[in-house]
Amino acid sequence: MKLSRRDFVKTGATATAALGLLSAPYLARAASHRVVVVGGGTGGATAAKYLKRADPAIEVTLIEPNETYYTCYLSNEVIGGDRQLDTLEHGYDGLRAHGIRVVHDTVTAIDPEARAVDTAGGERFEYDRCVVAPGIELLYDRIEGYSEAAAETLPHAWKAGAQTALLRRQLEEMADGGTVVLVAPPNPFRCPPGPYERASQIAHYLKGHKPKSKVIILDSKQAFSKQGLFTQGWERLYGFGTEDSLIEWHPGPDAAVVRVEAEGMVAETSFGDEIRADVMNVIPPQRAGKIAQVAGLADDSGWCPVDKRTFESSIHPGIHVIGDACIATKMPKSGYSANSQGKVAAAAIAALLKGEEPGTPSYINTCYSIIGTDYGISVAAVYRISEDGATIAPVEGAGGLTPSDAPDWALAREVQYAYSWYNNITHDTFG
Repeated sequence: MKLSRRDFVKTGATATAALGLLSAPYLARAASHRVVVVGGGTGGATAAKYLKRADPAIEVTLIEPNETYYTCYLSNEVIGGDRQLDTLEHGYDGLRAHGIRVVHDTVTAIDPEARAVDTAGGERFEYDRCVVAPGIELLYDRIEGYSEAAAETLPHAWKAGAQTALLRRQLEEMADGGTVVLVAPPNPFRCPPGPYERASQIAHYLKGHKPKSKVIILDSKQAFSKQGLFTQGWERLYGFGTEDSLIEWHPGPDAAVVRVEAEGMVAETSFGDEIRADVMNVIPPQRAGKIAQVAGLADDSGWCPVDKRTFESSIHPGIHVIGDACIATKMPKSGYSANSQGKVAAAAIAALLKGEEPGTPSYINTCYSIIGTDYGISVAAVYRISEDGATIAPVEGAGGLTPSDAPDWALAREVQYAYSWYNNITHDTFG
């Protein structure tokens, strides 16, 4: 790589931040415009903050039901035992300090004709532009026997918080020699490398505390993100491919899980195999968050089509959908993607409210995965929109992937970069 990972992340973060400010010229302080942001995760919080930075005169209201947000990124370390859940907690006082009105309530409806948002608390918020960052909805019923109630026994832990703590506790309570079954979701889903980093972290815990145990990944797919780097790490750390491997990966389509039994801890595959577990982590199929479905922002795919330059909905003008919920073509559903999209949407909205044409954006994503002690891998990319506006695609030669021949010191450094990246993105989003 011609550019070091640290330089890439620093340069990319600076460039994206600058984009959020420079693409939208400062607005004169005339009659203020109102922007309502639905969802206070990484995408929504970033959009709210950068709207205020683009023009302090914009009245920005952020509506989020939870007073504390837990990041999904780095939550696998909680499951693996190297991190406490409270290190992932973030509140909203930082956004309030920027002049953003933060309302803790649940949005129940969005009226695109009246340009208004309704909440469970009975309030109505009118807007000139709306940003919707609803994250994902878990489709429990796509797997026979699985449900929200069953998730209290077979946790998904795909929304960080109580479910994360539950899965960690189950691993601690499992006897040595037990089997952990991880059910990986079909594409597309939040955080493409996430299930495989999770398997790595579970194996990391088992290696140190319950070495007679193993984790089995049941997958509907035949390939996954950063697969070569993951399997190489599994070989080095966990004996992957040997009889004593702590990790088994069963690829699809035969290994797709079609039915589970919470009481008996059984997963049945499409091939008809029944696999028993002592701990079962079921990550179900996903689609755009519930309010996106209720508001009619999603198409038949379950995800939200948008103008790739501004993230304005292709279905309802005046509403911008960002983060995991939107269809961003080749851009992955990740925390850093949501952060980048929040800045692009903020810049576009600030320009549109002034009656100006939004600039041509660039986007960025960086994803770290921690496989084990002092063993990290990453991928980073800069993205641009195609000339016809139909696709967001990586820029050739920009970014990079951890080399397969990286020495031990470089793999250990990737872990430290991951921690630094986490501190930077959470401060950029919530600080």
